[in-house]
Amino acid sequence: MTTNNNDMFADAARDVLADQCTPQVVRAMESGGRGAPATAALWAQLEATGLADALLSEGDGGAGLGLAQVFGVLEQCGAHALPLPLGDTLVARALLAQAGVARPAGSITLARGERLQDGGLRCALVRGGAVAASVLVQAGGAWHLLPVTGAQVTPQALALDAALAWPAGQVQAAPVVAVDAALDVRTLQAAVVAAQMAGALKAVFDRTLQYANERQQFGRPIGKFQAIQHQLAVMSEHVFAARMAAQLGCSGAGLAPDRLRVATAKARCSEAALVVAELAHAIHGAIGFTAEYDLQLFTRRLHAWRQTAGSEAYWHGVAGEALLAHQGMTLDIVRRITDVPVAL
Repeated sequence: MTTNNNDMFADAARDVLADQCTPQVVRAMESGGRGAPATAALWAQLEATGLADALLSEGDGGAGLGLAQVFGVLEQCGAHALPLPLGDTLVARALLAQAGVARPAGSITLARGERLQDGGLRCALVRGGAVAASVLVQAGGAWHLLPVTGAQVTPQALALDAALAWPAGQVQAAPVVAVDAALDVRTLQAAVVAAQMAGALKAVFDRTLQYANERQQFGRPIGKFQAIQHQLAVMSEHVFAARMAAQLGCSGAGLAPDRLRVATAKARCSEAALVVAELAHAIHGAIGFTAEYDLQLFTRRLHAWRQTAGSEAYWHGVAGEALLAHQGMTLDIVRRITDVPVAL
């Protein structure tokens, strides 16, 4: 499989994020959440590019793209540690448009929830819940579009995340979104997150390689030492294998990803997150853990995204079940996962 190097959408995302989503902006949003001036300013910039509507049909004001065609955009979100759920918003707006439900202003994040006995709804973890305007929640067989305003918010380990709970009255008043029964929020979110992880993994590797070439020890760059070179080689193997897997997870026509390809993508990216973050911090030493140093902006996200929509253990289970249910050769499954159209 090859990639399209003439990706104007990825280029647009790279340009706006490099200019507007600096480490200083990320820190400001992590500190201030939804109320931070930087949050509204950055989202306004993203809206102005039209990226959030890229998966909508042209008739709905979008670009009519499929998930595979916005892989580069999702990758750039991870590469710049974007503290807003642009990837989830892309998918959520497309689902709302297909269901004929009006799209609310602001960003939308995806989440799994559970119905409470009193008719309320609770999400134990909403990635980006501290900065998103709305949440598209799958609870059982129903999808609900709920505003964050009015929800009970409980902070989580990552500053941008939250547990959210809505009372029965707010749930009853919220639109119920008719989504194809074959679509699962965990699969959709895993495909999006894997692409973002690919971008963050590459950013961590690039920063570590630069540091190894600049940091002097015993009169020469530490990157000249064989032990460091070996660690960098291992990192690069994981980074590029994860990117290929993440591309597979987003491959296919339209919005619905192939669940087995997503399992491959998310499992491989989650595995790489552990190794790459560990080696990056080993090479950087103590400085990499400091709040003032930018590396931790990416490695913290990698650890959080590793668990998002299922860790590698969950997706290994999905792949294992498919293998056990398959009656033919294992190679047939491998071909099914990897045999995708070549981008021209």
